[in-house]
Amino acid sequence: MSSPCALALVPFACFAAAVVALGACSHAAPKGESSGGGKPVQIEEATVLQLQSALAAGSLTSRALTQHYLDRIARYDKAGPKLNAFILVNPRALEEADALDRERAAKGPRSPLHGIPVVLKDNMNTRDLPTTGGSTAFAGAQPQADAFIVGKLRDAGAVILGKGNLHELARAGTTVSSLGGQTLNPYDLKRTPGGSSGGPAAAVAANLSSVGLGSDTVNSIRSPASACDLVGLRPTRGLVSRSGIIPAALTQDAAGPITRTVSDAAAVLEIIQGYDPRDDTTEALRGRELPRYGVSLDKNGLRGARIGVLRSFFGQKPEHAEVNQVVAAAIARMKELGAEPVELPLPLDVDKLIASLDVQKWESKTQIDAWLRELGPGAPAIHSFDAWVASGKFDKSLEKGLIAAQPFDHPEQDPEYRERIGPRKAELVHQLQALLDDNKLDAIVYPHQKRLVVPIGESQTDRNGFLASMTGFPAIVVPAGFSSGGVPIGVEFLGRNFAEPTLFKLAYSYEQGTQNRRPPASAP
Repeated sequence: MSSPCALALVPFACFAAAVVALGACSHAAPKGESSGGGKPVQIEEATVLQLQSALAAGSLTSRALTQHYLDRIARYDKAGPKLNAFILVNPRALEEADALDRERAAKGPRSPLHGIPVVLKDNMNTRDLPTTGGSTAFAGAQPQADAFIVGKLRDAGAVILGKGNLHELARAGTTVSSLGGQTLNPYDLKRTPGGSSGGPAAAVAANLSSVGLGSDTVNSIRSPASACDLVGLRPTRGLVSRSGIIPAALTQDAAGPITRTVSDAAAVLEIIQGYDPRDDTTEALRGRELPRYGVSLDKNGLRGARIGVLRSFFGQKPEHAEVNQVVAAAIARMKELGAEPVELPLPLDVDKLIASLDVQKWESKTQIDAWLRELGPGAPAIHSFDAWVASGKFDKSLEKGLIAAQPFDHPEQDPEYRERIGPRKAELVHQLQALLDDNKLDAIVYPHQKRLVVPIGESQTDRNGFLASMTGFPAIVVPAGFSSGGVPIGVEFLGRNFAEPTLFKLAYSYEQGTQNRRPPASAP
């Protein structure tokens, strides 16, 4: 197999060429966009490709780009609205940017992410920065090696800007942690940003970073994408490695991009996907040519597509009305753009699915213990799950779940656990595949959250992400619009395994046909 750097060079050429080749198919340049040619680029809201054009033209350097984000972090994350998106800012970010500028001048760019700042969720191991999961119990925990996907980002020439806050150890959906505190939603400072990847999402939404990476066990990439007017992709199980990421439940865990645009999500996925010998779910990728998603970015991608509308994933109570209205308008717009909506009568109930299939309680203890062992000399003083629970060093929102997980030293011996990961999961996968096949669907759509993201202090309910999380099918959230009070609402597309090219085609077409993304007023 070629070296990681060599692999990174091919997708960049393909991605850039594909976007150029689309030409007339591409949407009109968004406000502030420059195509390069020496003209200054407005960094806020710029896509990865626009930034690369400016870097190539010499009108922007990675150092200047990184400094711009550092200045905005100081202005809006640590002061002003105090969004509190970052747990840690990389003290060597400017040094990394300088080195990448020199390399660009000498050799050219490695990938579409060369010199582009990225914020990581703080459950992703970094060899040169602590990885804490947002817990005071694990403050200062220092991995000896990068997570696989972090290594892929470095090989691609990305600048690691810092570590984003998360709901502690990715255990819930409002992004509060004992180490990082509460992250605020940039669109409504009295609300949460969703979660658990709310720190990276708030940072990307407020233009404190170019792109972000999150993890997703039930909803955790797509929930903050929905709540922060962003694009969030949970890839097919096995397309992106989870090794080196603090586990919540490996049966359900995934990692993926959180971005402002579909094209940026495609660019990031091209880099982080791939076979990893430390994650056996990626075995199907060994020796296989990986997809190049830039060619899927077709503004006419909804034309002729059959889109299943999963009506049982819409709420029926007064608190669901605003979301229902916005998502109904989104589906109507898909029809105007050439899609054929297909009503799906299947009465899937997401709360019942979670109650009968979720395995976090069984897998948490043994997998956290394994992560702590792998830290070696960089492990914190609290070195086991039981010691963590006994310490009380965690946000109070975790207590019930942690206590429930304590008895499971050998989850594989529990008949209920075996039933969940065996027959019940297989039945749901078969049911979902049949739903797609029998109705000849390109994707299924529904609101990611039945109700608006909640005010700070409340628990988030009525989220629909579990269908993809348990089956392993890919799903992407894109901005659908806003509530009457300006709170973002996202619509989710779910597709077949390894159908990311189709999801990107549909999502890009919808994005370009609506232009629902807008930056928050709290970080102008």
